[in-house]
Amino acid sequence: MAEQPATRLSNSTLGHLPDGVRVPTYDRTKLTAGIVHIGVGNFHRAHQAWYLHSLMQRGHAQDWAIIGAGVRPYDEEQRRMLVAQDHLTTLIELAPEGRSAEVVGSMIDYVPIHPENAPLIAQMARPEIGIVTLTVTEGGYYIDPVTKGFDASHPDVVFDSTHPSTPKTAFGAMVAALRVRRETSVGPFTGLSCDNLQGNGAILRQVVVSLARLSDPDLADWIDCNCSFPNSMVDCIVPATGPKERELVLALGIDDAVPVTHENFRQWAIEDSFCAGRPCWDKAGVIFTDNVRDYEALKIRILNGGHQAIAGIGEVLSLATIADCMANEKVAGLFSKLAREEIAPLVRAVPGMTPEGYVDVIAERFSNPHIVDTTRRVAFDGSSRHPGFIIPSIRDGLSAGTPIDGLALVSAVWARMCAGTRENGSQIEPNDPFWDELQKVAQAAQTDPAVWLAQTQYYGNLAEQARFADAFKKWLKLIWDDGMDATLETYLLS
Repeated sequence: MAEQPATRLSNSTLGHLPDGVRVPTYDRTKLTAGIVHIGVGNFHRAHQAWYLHSLMQRGHAQDWAIIGAGVRPYDEEQRRMLVAQDHLTTLIELAPEGRSAEVVGSMIDYVPIHPENAPLIAQMARPEIGIVTLTVTEGGYYIDPVTKGFDASHPDVVFDSTHPSTPKTAFGAMVAALRVRRETSVGPFTGLSCDNLQGNGAILRQVVVSLARLSDPDLADWIDCNCSFPNSMVDCIVPATGPKERELVLALGIDDAVPVTHENFRQWAIEDSFCAGRPCWDKAGVIFTDNVRDYEALKIRILNGGHQAIAGIGEVLSLATIADCMANEKVAGLFSKLAREEIAPLVRAVPGMTPEGYVDVIAERFSNPHIVDTTRRVAFDGSSRHPGFIIPSIRDGLSAGTPIDGLALVSAVWARMCAGTRENGSQIEPNDPFWDELQKVAQAAQTDPAVWLAQTQYYGNLAEQARFADAFKKWLKLIWDDGMDATLETYLLS
């Protein structure tokens, strides 16, 4: 008998999807928008969109549906594919014991991409929109890597400050929409960052208010006084979608152009500060807390820092996925020793979880063989992720007098990876917005390790800290002289 063709995902086919696939039980035609989300990638659809969908399945939040948005030309392709399937997404949960599928329907529209962002500004200015959320990556907030202040000299920022009605950036569009809302007495909205940045709400406030101040100081004061920017911590491992993921959803009997795979774990902690209302996310498991900082530190230092620690090694050793890294005894050993001895002592427990217990949870999550999370994806944009996830632990360890030898090794691994070749001689393709410059410095560091630490835009004054600088130089020389495997063994025996 011929195999039945997969069912094309759409509103009209929800009732015809294979048995076992969970679908929206709410009437999507009756949903109204309350949120605009900028940056409709996989993480958003597996995390924030799912939490809202979960509420809608319970009969809540019918007036908080999501309007998707983007500000870059490449967002148009994502928009086109989602519009073609009525903005539905198939989520495939990959648990160690098996997989399951669910169709999420909390997004109901996607703003057309326009170089001057007029449709996005108009959508955010609508009175029913109470929250604007963002996933624009850690490196997308125009932060000076050394001062952590707003980078007013960036060409995008300069453009938006001189063309406030036709901005290029998401933040410029937010400022323009808030100008309209103030002029029309609609009032403020809440800006909610869903990116992996400690203090992401404070950072979002900084960029929006600072950008507004460059062109309209009165508007900047109004935004600062009236808008809310709650800090939040987001957590779920969500791999990129490629041919394997599309084949997986087809094998389940669903024809979805943009499916998402994810692990069987989610967490979201948010400060309860919303100036224009919010969904009852707590009914779907969201943690509302005044202590987001400790949740952030635990996750960013151990999970995100752990990701950076092993992904660079994986690239150099040709280990394709994070699970492959954890299947390597020495790489897994490095993660455990580093996390327990050098990172966990620097972060606090949160209700129900100690740092040591969290290390065990993360080791199990990283080891899930069904999550095909590539080392390349995790190692991407080290120029933002190392300053965000690794270097703060180095600074805290130096201040506290705790060990930093493994953290220095992680920095040495980053320098080795950026040289652009693996130990088997294959080439590492560019994997950072600043790859050309990083590669040039990394190659020079093979003979003079100090030049790597001289990149003050990432390391600040750490080159002057002998305990760290000496350890870094030792590890980088050992990696180049004896190879990664021998270097890991030396660290594990230390």
